[in-house]
Amino acid sequence: MEITGQIKIEEKKLQEIKEKAEDIAKLKKLLEESLKEETTKILEICLAGAICLDASDIHFEPKKEKVELRIRIDGLLHEVTFLENITYRHLLSRLKLLSGLKLNISNRAQDGRFTVLLANEPIEIRTSTLPSEFGESTVLRILNPQSLIEIEELGIREDMFEVFKKEILKPHGMIVVTGPTGSGKTTTLYAILKRIQSPEIKIITIEDPIEYHLPQISQTQVDPQKGYDFANGLKAIVRQDPDVILVGEIRDFETAKTALQAALTGHLVLTTLHTNDAAGTIIRLQALGEKPINIAPALNLAIAQRLVRKICPKCAAFKPASDEEIHFLKKELSSLPPKIKIPAIDKNLKLAKPQGCPLCHFTGYKGRIGIFEFFLNDPEIEAFILKSPSISELKELARAKGMVTMREDGLIKVLHGITTIEEITKTTKE
Repeated sequence: MEITGQIKIEEKKLQEIKEKAEDIAKLKKLLEESLKEETTKILEICLAGAICLDASDIHFEPKKEKVELRIRIDGLLHEVTFLENITYRHLLSRLKLLSGLKLNISNRAQDGRFTVLLANEPIEIRTSTLPSEFGESTVLRILNPQSLIEIEELGIREDMFEVFKKEILKPHGMIVVTGPTGSGKTTTLYAILKRIQSPEIKIITIEDPIEYHLPQISQTQVDPQKGYDFANGLKAIVRQDPDVILVGEIRDFETAKTALQAALTGHLVLTTLHTNDAAGTIIRLQALGEKPINIAPALNLAIAQRLVRKICPKCAAFKPASDEEIHFLKKELSSLPPKIKIPAIDKNLKLAKPQGCPLCHFTGYKGRIGIFEFFLNDPEIEAFILKSPSISELKELARAKGMVTMREDGLIKVLHGITTIEEITKTTKE
């Protein structure tokens, strides 16, 4: 999909917005002061303010009387302000023009994108409109290249990080990242691509849609109307002599079959699936129609992940763990493999407690980090997959071989003062 419009925000204007909108309350004040200005100025403040606050999405939600504006930061929505209907109508027309959407269509969903040139740094914005009870709801997804991180920043535990680095450098096989929408799968895959890209290898992707543009990588986007879906696109990519293939998501048997075949014939294939845990990857591929005889030799590694909020470094308070917390942590981490070294869980343990300050928008949390579960294939597991085991049997064997669950990985991060018990229990409900 081509980028159809651009908003340019100069360095001076950006600095001005940054200084005046350093938290949500100040952004609200700045927006409310600007409501009498022209639409372009309001949109500039809205976009630059949200980007400066590290928001991932901007929501315009029509209500009965007015339109609510909210922004998503670290996975949670925050109310900013309410706009008059007339102001929102002007904003929506401007957004539609920028995004290449039809102005006269309001009774069906539309998708588009545009670019914000922020102090000469391009940031792509994905626009989605949807008819709702009181008018068109609009969501702007901010695709900030600053979100692209190195593999060291993902939050992978040291003992697994060495394994991870070896696996992503293998010349063939499949690495699957699993988790629900918004669990950081794309971030992990792009971090892998950033690490392995070099002039000596050819990397081709098929995505829906392309989220970030990467140098030295051939990126393609599905276009079902023209017959270019994941399955057909992947077949075409294999004929392009790639070394590494990224498949945005495996959704059907044809894509699974072609991806596994590519992994078995000398390509490293990176992809995602929607499963609850790492061992579920094998069961999901079988449910799509694939046979264990193809899955077992092709799969190198399955990574299940979620995102949890990190404690705010500015206002965090470290307090002695209560008897209940000590009991809970001991119980939850009692099955950890002996090789995993963790801080002592006793009366001297101090845990991070969220407080709240302007830096973290009074939530007590700032930024997010991954919690992971690695299902590593080896000759024993490969032979076991061929027997079509149940998911519980697969988990049992993986646990016996030292697999640490996502919940355990999260609680290890709690012991290290990175996040809180509440975040981990909320994210990994069992």
